[in-house]
This record gives sequence, structure tokens and C-alpha cells, in this order.
Amino acid sequence: MIAFLTNPLNLMSIGVGICAFAAIFTVVASMTGGAQLETRMKAVAVRRDELRRRSRQAMVSGSASALRHTDDGFKKQIVDMLDLSKRLEDPKVVDKMAQAGFRGPKPITTFYFFRMAMPFVFMAAVGFYLFGFNDFGLPTMNRVTATVAAALAGYYAPNIYLSNLIAKRQTSIMQAFPDTLDLLLICVEAGMSIEAAIQKVSQEISTSSIELAEELSLLTAELSYLPERRHAYEGLARRTNHPGVRAVTTAMIQAEQYGTPLGVALRTMAKENRDLRLSAAEKKAAALPAKLTVPMIIFFLPVLFVVILGPAIINIQDTMAK
Repeated sequence: MIAFLTNPLNLMSIGVGICAFAAIFTVVASMTGGAQLETRMKAVAVRRDELRRRSRQAMVSGSASALRHTDDGFKKQIVDMLDLSKRLEDPKVVDKMAQAGFRGPKPITTFYFFRMAMPFVFMAAVGFYLFGFNDFGLPTMNRVTATVAAALAGYYAPNIYLSNLIAKRQTSIMQAFPDTLDLLLICVEAGMSIEAAIQKVSQEISTSSIELAEELSLLTAELSYLPERRHAYEGLARRTNHPGVRAVTTAMIQAEQYGTPLGVALRTMAKENRDLRLSAAEKKAAALPAKLTVPMIIFFLPVLFVVILGPAIINIQDTMAK
């Protein structure tokens, strides 16, 4: 077992297998978007019904504490015992969790727990491998440095993972946001109220972006429950954290406050967001040749040389053999 784990070829084979599994899992996961959408929309509906039920119970009992989520798990006990919420305090962690699609106290507790645990896990794994299985011929100081670097990487790993989730979610939202504004404009100009329009658009846009459909459903619920509609729009801007969405929410707040026509604002914002999406696509297309240079040199040119020179080398060998 030790010889198998210390063989670089076996490690490379394991890495290739993991990459192949990740590719297959990504393709399969992309085919189950409908089930994921139904699960998320059902969760939003269940949560809305639960809030209504708890709100009625709170009014009867005279207490509103039952409306909040509670977290009494093992990770919560560790976080409270070590006082990690203060030692690893991040003032933006709540907004980051909302931007990544996590809500309630449990994701925050999980984040602090893994931020504390991952440095020890990474350090133990790297140190155990370098000092117990294969040192790769490195001096002791270099192995200690690699172990400390692994602990540092483990400390930043939860933040990197959370940032990747936020970026992926923002990309999904902004790709469908201009079309959402167009549909919202059609519904508003047809005479629908803004709540009914947002609810209708959240159902129609679900095939393009599950994340945006979820955010719009949550916006509809907040428009019904929050004392001021402005707070609901500001919550949407805070959860998405994108300039295009913030501009649209600001326009909707101003239209609500000053009585300006909402259709004109939506038409203008739809055009601006469509231009932003087009400029982002053009930026990616312009950067594509530079990104393809190294893969072409590494993967395409050797194969091209083999295809071109291979038959000629075989003919030369046959001629010299005769």
C-alpha cells in the first residue's frame, strides 16, 4: 500500500481518474437542472408556508422568536466553545453567504468551523505523507515548509471555495438578467402588478437560470412581508452584489418613491444590461487567442508533427531497410 501511494505514476493515474469522474459528474449534473429547480422552488414555497404558520403562532403566543432558524448541531457547539465567531470574525460573511445562495445561521457556523478545521486537515495530510510515506528527496526544512504552506492553504480554502460559488452564481444570474427585465417590462406594461409580474417572470426564467428564479421568488416573498418595499429591493441588490442589479433596484425604488413610470426605467435598464452582457462576451472572445496559445503548443503541435512526419519517417525506414 505504501509503495502504491508513493509511486508518482499511481498518483498521476489517481488524479486523471478524479478529473474524469469530475467531468462525467458535471455533464450528468447539467442534465438534472429541472429537478434541481423544482426542489429549490418547492423549498421556497415550503419556507413561505412555514413562515406564515409560525407568524400566526407567534401572534397567538405573543413571541416572534419562533420565526428564526436555530442551529444546535455539533459544529455550532465547537464554534461557540472556541469563540470562533469573534476570533475569525468576518464582517462580510453574512452577505457572502447570501451571495453564494446560503441562508440562515447554519451555513455561517459551517463556514467558521471549516475555516478552523481545514488548516489542521491540510497540514496533517501533507505532513503525514511527506514524513511518513514519500519525502521526494526533500530536506527536512523543505518538508516542514511544505506542511506550513498546506496549513496556510487550508486556512484560505473556505474563502476560495465561497468566492468560486459567488462568481458562478453571479454569472448565471447576469446571463439571464437582461431577458428577465424584458419579460418584466412586458408584464408591467400589460397591466400586472409588480409582485405578480416578478412571480410570473420567476417561473418563466427558471429554464435559463435557476439561481435568478430563486432570487425573484424570494423577492416576491419579501415584498409581501417586509414593512417597506425598498428593503426588499435592497435585499436583492445585496444578495446578487452586481452593478447591473443594483442599478435596476435603485430605479425601481425611485419609481416606487417618486411615482415615475416603471416601464421606461425597465426598458432603459434592460438595454444597459444587454450591452453589459455583450461587452463581457466580447471581452472573453478577445482573450481567447492568448489563452489557446499554450494548449495549442502543448497538445496540437506534437500531434500535427506526428501526423505529417510519421508517414515520411516510415517510408524512409522501409527504403533504408531494402
